[in-house]
Amino acid sequence: MVTRREFLKITGTAAGTAAAALAGVETAQARPALDPDRVGVLCDFTLCVGCRRCEWACSDANGLAHGPLESYDDKSVLAAMRRPSEKALTVINRYPALEGQPKPLDVKVNCLHCEHPACVSACPVSALQKNPLGPVTYDASRCIGCRYCMVACPFQIPAYEYRNATTPRVMKCTLCSERTLKDHLPPACVQICPQEALLYGARDALLSVAHDRIRTHPGRYVDHVYGEHEVGGTSWLYLCDRGFQDVQLPAVADSSPAEVTEHIQHGIFRGFSGPLMIFALVSVIMKSAGKGPQKPGEDHHE
Repeated sequence: MVTRREFLKITGTAAGTAAAALAGVETAQARPALDPDRVGVLCDFTLCVGCRRCEWACSDANGLAHGPLESYDDKSVLAAMRRPSEKALTVINRYPALEGQPKPLDVKVNCLHCEHPACVSACPVSALQKNPLGPVTYDASRCIGCRYCMVACPFQIPAYEYRNATTPRVMKCTLCSERTLKDHLPPACVQICPQEALLYGARDALLSVAHDRIRTHPGRYVDHVYGEHEVGGTSWLYLCDRGFQDVQLPAVADSSPAEVTEHIQHGIFRGFSGPLMIFALVSVIMKSAGKGPQKPGEDHHE
């Protein structure tokens, strides 16, 4: 039997639990204002030679297993399409040369660091965050392994350490945030690139460079800077000699998927405030009811 005092205590606890849950959702979905001087990377696919040194540098900077630098001279892996994984946060894919072009096209694939990231919006515990200066960072200590970020990402980038039974993480490029934000160094992949196919700097300045290259060399590039507007804009910007869908970069809307999903999420969680309280209330009542009969003389009507 639950006394009136216990009932009020239980109800208060349930209300607090629901309020905390809702506050967590609101906090997780709050978006910081982006810095006008936020950084990014311009990746010019036409300059990439497929040396794969960026792959090595990325693994080295992130403490991932890798062979010696010379082992990345092996180009046989370019025969098959690859995706970033929990073991390799960036990969190079090779596409046949267009007619009249002297060499094949090599394309670097990694997290694009969206301006309004769907993965951040989907994360219920704020393990993923958009830094106002550009990087989308990850805090493994917060992650609960729900993998909603993997479903939300329009580019299918985040990977999960399924084989790590004790402390699995969501793995993706973080734009070398330790280097870029704290030490003011370029990302490891940018620093090692021998062809300057990767250019690091303020996003607005990179856009100016990209459009200037298109104007100066109209026969070399399609007239499109991928990432300028896609999904609301991304920190990684791409130049290419062909349609971006031909190199596995999807045609996406100019608005972020999070614009839609956040309205849905807010509605769902607000609508579930009542059920959350009821669930918490019923759970505690059931637990209380299982304590066994009261001892003689205990007050049943407090």
